[in-house]
Amino acid sequence: MNFDQLYGEASPKQRILPPAAPLANNYLTDVKPVIENRCVVCHACYDAPCQLKMSSAEGIDRGSNKEKVYHGTRLLAANTTRMFIDAQTTAEWREKGFTPVLNEREQSAEANTQAGVMARMLQLKQAHPLPTQAVLEDSQWDFSLDRDQQCPTIEEMASYEQSYPQWGMPYGLPQISDTENQILMDWLAAGSPMASVPAPSEATMAKVAQWEAFFNGTSLKQQLVSRYIYEHLFVSHLYFDDEANPTFFKLVRSRTAPGQPIDLIATRRPFDDPHADRVYYRFQQVRETIVDKTHMPYALNNTKLERYKALFIEPTYTVSALPGYEPKLAANPLMAFSQLPVNSRYRFMLDNAQNTIMGFIKGPVCRGQLALNVINDRFWVFFVDPAMSDTPSVNEFYASQAHNLRLPAEKESNTLPISNWVSYAKQQGRFLRAKNEFLSEAFKNGEHLTTELIWEGDGHNPNATLTVFRHFDSATVTKGLVGDHPKTAWVLDYSLLERIHYLLVAGFDVYGNFGHQLVTRMYMDFLRMEGESNFLSLLPADVRRKELADWYQGANQHLSDFIKGDINQFDQPSGVEYKTTNPKGELLFMLEQKLESVNSTRYAFKDASLQPQSIKALESIDSVTGKPANLLPELTFIMVEPTDTKAPAQMFTLIQNSAHKNISSLFNEESNRLYELDDVTLVKGILGSYPGAFWHVKESQLPMLAIQLSYVDSEQAYRELLDKYAVRRTAPDFWAFSDKLNQLYRDAYPVEAGLLDYNRLQNR
Repeated sequence: MNFDQLYGEASPKQRILPPAAPLANNYLTDVKPVIENRCVVCHACYDAPCQLKMSSAEGIDRGSNKEKVYHGTRLLAANTTRMFIDAQTTAEWREKGFTPVLNEREQSAEANTQAGVMARMLQLKQAHPLPTQAVLEDSQWDFSLDRDQQCPTIEEMASYEQSYPQWGMPYGLPQISDTENQILMDWLAAGSPMASVPAPSEATMAKVAQWEAFFNGTSLKQQLVSRYIYEHLFVSHLYFDDEANPTFFKLVRSRTAPGQPIDLIATRRPFDDPHADRVYYRFQQVRETIVDKTHMPYALNNTKLERYKALFIEPTYTVSALPGYEPKLAANPLMAFSQLPVNSRYRFMLDNAQNTIMGFIKGPVCRGQLALNVINDRFWVFFVDPAMSDTPSVNEFYASQAHNLRLPAEKESNTLPISNWVSYAKQQGRFLRAKNEFLSEAFKNGEHLTTELIWEGDGHNPNATLTVFRHFDSATVTKGLVGDHPKTAWVLDYSLLERIHYLLVAGFDVYGNFGHQLVTRMYMDFLRMEGESNFLSLLPADVRRKELADWYQGANQHLSDFIKGDINQFDQPSGVEYKTTNPKGELLFMLEQKLESVNSTRYAFKDASLQPQSIKALESIDSVTGKPANLLPELTFIMVEPTDTKAPAQMFTLIQNSAHKNISSLFNEESNRLYELDDVTLVKGILGSYPGAFWHVKESQLPMLAIQLSYVDSEQAYRELLDKYAVRRTAPDFWAFSDKLNQLYRDAYPVEAGLLDYNRLQNR
C-alpha cells in the first residue's frame, strides 16, 4: 500500500525498444555486457535462483517466482514456465505468478531506484560488501543448491534488507566495480530500456528459407522425416557454419507456414499432440545469452542438407500414413517411425553422436542428481557399426520388439512409480531375452563377434569416440577417449541410442512429478546395463560375469538377479583373441588403436604449450588418487601463466572422479562410495559448465603445486593449498579473473563457448 501511495499502482511497462533506438544501443553496448558477466553467470536455465533468468531482456522483464522448478518430491506435475514458450508477454507472466524485479509503478528516477528489487539489491551490496575474510561463515551464508530462496518482492524488500543485510547481489561474490554499478543504476533510474537481440542478416535469412523449405515439404515422406529430425534437434542450437559470428536458432513447431510470423505450438514434449491441422517446422532465433550449460551447437550447411536428403528422401520406401500423437505411440520412436529405414535413423544420430549424447547430458537437466547418479563418473562410449545392422533381419527384430520397448513418457508427467516400474522391468527382461536369442543365432561360435562390430566413424568422423564425465548433478560429453582406461564402457546400437534419447530428452519432463522422474531414472538403470553388456559381449564369456560382479558390488537382490539372468544370458564366445590376463585392458587398447585416426586429442594436456618440467608436473597432478582426489570439488579450472610472458594463459580442468561399488542406489549414494579409489582426470582447456574452484598459478609454481596436492590429506591441508593458488569467491580480483577466463574460452572456441555458471563455486 505504501508503494501504491507513493508511486501509483504497478503494471507492466513497455521497455523493449527497437534495436536501432539510441537507448537500445546504450543497453546493448554498455548495460547488457555487465548483466551478462555479473548476473547471468548465476541467473540462467531452470536452476536460476527464483526462476529469475537474466539472460534476455524478456527474462529480466518477466522477473522472479518463488516456486522452484527442481522440486524432486512433488506429487503432481507443475505448470511449465519455459521462457519464450509458455507465455509471450510480461503481462501473461504476471498472471502465472511472476513478480517484477524492475519498477512497474511511476517511471521516475526515484521510483525506479526505490521501488525496484534489482536496484535495491545492488544498493544493498554496495552498502554491505563481502566481509574481508577468505572463507565466509557457514552460519551466515548458504551456497547449497537446494537452499531456501527468499525471492523477495518489492513489498518484502525492507524486511529482507533488515534480515539479510549481506545478501545483496551478486550473492556471496564480490560487489561489482563502481563503474559497473553506476552503469546499472543509471540504466535502472532511466526506466530500464532494453532491446532484444538484433534480427539476423538477409544472407542468414536466405539460408533459413532454404532449410524451412526442406522441412516443410508436402509429401507424407517429408512430413514424417521432418517430424523425426525435429524430435531429435529441438534442444540444439542450429547455426550456419560459414558465418564468422553465427546466429543461433531453435527448431520449433508452428501453426504457420514459412514466410509468416511463427505461431508457436507449446507442448510439454516435442511429440505431444499439436492440435493443429498441419505442423510447420520453423527456425526461431535464440534470444537468450549463450550459456555453456545449455549450449549444444549444431552446424548446418549444404553438405548437411544433401546428407539429410541422401539418408531420408532418396531411398525408396513408402510412408502410407502419418503416425498419430497418442502417448503410447508417440513416446515410442521404434513404433512411431517404423516406416523410416532403421539405417537412416541410426546414421542420422551417429553423424553428430556427441550432440545426440549431449542431449542426455545438457538437454532438460541443468542439474539433476536423481537423473545423473545412474551413470559412472567417467566412461567411454562406442557404437555398433551401422553396416552391421543394416539388414532386413535387424529391422524385423526391432519391429517385433516394439511393444517391449515402450518408455515411461507414455504415462506423461504424473506417474505412480512402483506399479509402472514392475511393468517396465518385465518388458525389458523380455526384450533382452529376445535380443540374446537373436544375437546367439547371428554370432554362432563368435565368428562375427569381434572389434569389427565397432563403428570407425567412416574413417573421418570424430563422433565415433566419446567420453562422458559425471560431475555429481551435472555431466559433460566430449569427443575422444579421454583419460586412462575407464572402469566401464558402453557400446550403443540403434535401439539403445534411440531409447535413451526418448527417455532422457524427448520424453523427460523437468516439471513432472516425483514418480515420473523416479521411473525415468530407474528405467535408465536397464539401458545403462544394456550398453555395458554390449561392451562385455566382446570379452571372454567367463570374464563378462566377473566384470559385472565387480561393477555391481553389493547390488540389491532384484538387480543381482537381473544381472545373473536377463542381461547375462548371452553365452556365445567372443571372436576376439586375447593374450594377457587383463582382457578388458586389451580390448580397450585394441579399440584405441582401431579408432586412432578419428580419436580427438583436443583435451590432451601433454600437448600444452609449456616447458617439459611443467608437463611433468601436470602428469603428477593427473596421477592423484585417494584422499587428495576426494577432497577436490567436481571441477577445478586452472589458469597457468606461462613463463614466456608473451604467450597466452593456458587453461586446464581437473576433474574429480568418484568411485562406487555400484551405481544402482537411488538415494543413498554415500553408502556405495569407494573413497580410496577416487582419482582425477586432467585435461587441457575448459571442460564442464559448473566450476567448483579456480586456481591461478605461474608456470614456475606447477612443480610445487603438484607436490603440495599429493600431500593433501585433510580439509585443513586443502585450505592451505587454496591459500596459495586459489581465486576464491571472496577474492578482490574475482571478477577480473572471471572475465579473463570467459574470454580465453571464447577466443579458443568461439562457436562452442558459453558463459560458465557459478552456482556451484565452493566456499572453502
